[in-house]
Amino acid sequence: MTARELDAAGITEPALRDAYTRCRRLNARHGRTYFLATRLLPVERRPAVHALYGFARWADDIVDRLDTGVPQHRRAADLALLHTRLERGLRDGDSAEPVVLALADTARRYAIDHQHFSDFMASMRSDLDVTDYPTYEDLRAYMHGSAAVIGLQMLPILGTVVPREDAAPHAAALGLAFQLTNFLRDVGEDLDRGRLYLPADLLGAHGVDRELLSWSRRTGLRDRRITQALRAFEDLTRGVYREAAPGLAMLDPVARPCIRTAFVLYGGILDSVAHDGYAVLHRRAVVPRRRRAAVTVDGLVRLTAARAAVHAGARRTATPTARAARPAAGHLPDGVTASPDPLREEVA
Repeated sequence: MTARELDAAGITEPALRDAYTRCRRLNARHGRTYFLATRLLPVERRPAVHALYGFARWADDIVDRLDTGVPQHRRAADLALLHTRLERGLRDGDSAEPVVLALADTARRYAIDHQHFSDFMASMRSDLDVTDYPTYEDLRAYMHGSAAVIGLQMLPILGTVVPREDAAPHAAALGLAFQLTNFLRDVGEDLDRGRLYLPADLLGAHGVDRELLSWSRRTGLRDRRITQALRAFEDLTRGVYREAAPGLAMLDPVARPCIRTAFVLYGGILDSVAHDGYAVLHRRAVVPRRRRAAVTVDGLVRLTAARAAVHAGARRTATPTARAARPAAGHLPDGVTASPDPLREEVA
């Protein structure tokens, strides 16, 4: 599967292939939901997505290595070194750091704005020192770099049927929605790391503060005020999903099944949190496997239909001469790729 993705993307240089492969492994190990959705992208676009998420995960792991005993000053130095390598890699198109090498190649291939990467690194640096957020506006400013820019980085890879600037606000909102979902699901684990991403103004409106959350995490006991605050955070997050939703129809039709699947699966995490009584301080909410499988199959059906529509459009617009010169089955003109059996290819 990895070799097929790299071949389809025209990535031939051995060191570069190895760099993309490492990013793919990082995405598969740490981002199960989005990795699953990525399998629904056209095969030639997947390495670029793995590069973006692999780099993001690499940086995040530097920040969150609390369980290894690495002191904060060492993590800050490692993050600064990564940033230096990132800037050099984006400038020169080369790096000894595999995740940077793959990211720089993706940025060049898709002309991704380098400012997005600078904004991301700024938010990673803030995670070394900032442990809570007084207001939702403060949190959203942090999330611009940690989440919104990820959606903006993705747009050139996904493609749009409208001017990119029209789709950009919705792509940014989708990045925010996914991260807000993670903040709710992981609130207990984040507390263990000394961080709280639920804004103090929202918590305070329900009589909740960090001390009460820590008490609940430590004792395993529940408090209705906490439940109300978590429900309010869920409502806020669903509002951001509504901001993002119109952007799905603005994407390239063959990219929509991937993003729609991620949209539904992440939304399913919110459903699981609510169904479990907002017990996220005590256990991790997960989307049941049967639900994940059903959403993925739906994505495959949508992908097959989108590919068929693209192929039908290509046939309708082909001239008689072009039809006579059409290549062998499985190789379509104008950069359109297909598989004789898309379902089999996608689940391989």
